[in-house]
Amino acid sequence: MCLLAFAVMPAQAFTAKALTITLDTNGNARVDFQYDLSFTEQIAVFANIANPSEEIRTALENNLNRDVTVTKADSSSVEVTIPSFAAISQSGGTETMKTPAFSFANAQNAIRNYWWAPLISVDLSPDMTTITFPDGYQALYTNQISIPSVSHTIA
Repeated sequence: MCLLAFAVMPAQAFTAKALTITLDTNGNARVDFQYDLSFTEQIAVFANIANPSEEIRTALENNLNRDVTVTKADSSSVEVTIPSFAAISQSGGTETMKTPAFSFANAQNAIRNYWWAPLISVDLSPDMTTITFPDGYQALYTNQISIPSVSHTIA
C-alpha cells in the first residue's frame, strides 16, 4: 500500500533556500546551507534512506578538495566548517582574500542517480548565496548552482 502511495504521489522537491558563507580573518569558513524538504523527503531522512548533510558535505569536499566538517544538521539546514577556504595574500600593506569557485551541479546530478530519485525533484541552486568577508563586505548571488571565485581587499 505504501509503495502504491509513493508511486502515485507527484514528485516532491528538495529546494536549496540560502547558502551563507562567513569568513574569519584566517580564511576559514563557516557555511550555513538552508533547505526545504518535502514530507516524503523528511520521511526518507528519518528512515536514514537519505542524508542531506552528508550529500552537501561530500559535494563541497569533492568540489573544493578540502576537508569539510559538519558541525550541525537538522531537517532544514546543515552547518559546516571549511578550514583555509579563502586564500589570503599580502601586497603593499593590504590584504586580499580570494574564495574558490564551486558548484553543486555534480551533486545534483549524482542525487538523480539514486533509486529514490524519481520520488523527488532536486534544486541545489540556493535562492540566495551570501559570502561575507571579515570586514563586512558581502558578495551576493541569486539562484546560481555555480558560485564564482570572489576576490576582496580587506578594508
